[in-house]
Amino acid sequence: MHVSHLQLHDFRSYADLDVALEPGATAFVGRNGQGKTNLVEAIDYLSRLGSHRVATDAPLVRSGADQALVRAVVVKDGRPATLEVELNPGRANRARINRSPLPRPRELLGLVRTVVFSPEDLTLVKGDPSDRRRFLDDLLVLRTPRLAGARADYDRILRQRNSLLKTAGAARRGGSSAESALSTLVVWDAHLARVGAELLGERLALVEALRPYVGKAYEAVARGASRDDAEIDYRCSFELDPATRDPAALEERILAELEVRRRDELDRGVSLVGPHRDDLLLTLGNGDLRLPVKGYASHGESWSFALALKLASYDLLRSEGDDPILILDDVFAELDTGRRQQLAELVAGAEQVLVTAAVPEDVPEALAGARFHVGDGEVRRA
Repeated sequence: MHVSHLQLHDFRSYADLDVALEPGATAFVGRNGQGKTNLVEAIDYLSRLGSHRVATDAPLVRSGADQALVRAVVVKDGRPATLEVELNPGRANRARINRSPLPRPRELLGLVRTVVFSPEDLTLVKGDPSDRRRFLDDLLVLRTPRLAGARADYDRILRQRNSLLKTAGAARRGGSSAESALSTLVVWDAHLARVGAELLGERLALVEALRPYVGKAYEAVARGASRDDAEIDYRCSFELDPATRDPAALEERILAELEVRRRDELDRGVSLVGPHRDDLLLTLGNGDLRLPVKGYASHGESWSFALALKLASYDLLRSEGDDPILILDDVFAELDTGRRQQLAELVAGAEQVLVTAAVPEDVPEALAGARFHVGDGEVRRA
């Protein structure tokens, strides 16, 4: 799988852009702030309908414009398809395949898959649990696009249930009748448990599938490490038998825990049980001596673990289908010479690798290929 053509209209800093791409390695080189990352961000947006840099679409639309357009020709098994998304902040986005409108933009998901390495990846190790949950859920959707619907449903249910908890909690404290609110809460409990069980089961299965790839990747990018040094485990918001995978059993377990935590939830006005409270536990060490990466690992170990998570994602996706498009966004400037060379050699065999760098010297020899100069609002073949 690779992108052979990219067109942008009012996306980030580009009023209009039309650039042809090739399989193999391509480097976009230019000073910081010239728009290199905007190019790869657009391709990644088509993969997951979101940015790895910002949480909303509004910053993606060029200042002064009402909407933006991202269009790319994606070649899979020798067959091209034109994918496009029209970004309309404050209104519904629109998507098309080969110029034909889609009922919902998320039907694009799975048609192009990307794995992005960027300086922001360090938040996977040093950031909040929400960063690691997002990492898992983005990977889930890349593997199984239908789960985008379950993810959206869960977020909607969670918002509705939290609003109801605030209402019911206030009614209890004010002495007024909360019977109606509590009765409605039971209905939302059932919704949260059903959809939450689906997400929880998929996450548990994903962590199990990803675990061996993480160890292998960490061994490859960390000097002197073995594949047993790096471990990942799923930390649930309540006690759960790690072997439990059956959706019905997970749903029952969530419902039971909701009942136990009912008073706490009403007092605090938030949902305290479910996948939105879980975390991905990252540890380093051997045998019984294992420590969480966050708070204990050095900067170099943290970078190596973050890279291992992304490289493991790539290897897992690759084992299940087409090569994802690899995006290395200003990563090499953050790495020492040894790690830089190791990473380049590991990914050089990908069908398409897109690299951004401030100076040509940051692009390793193993990724020599097509090169574009980015500056003054233009993208020119070097």
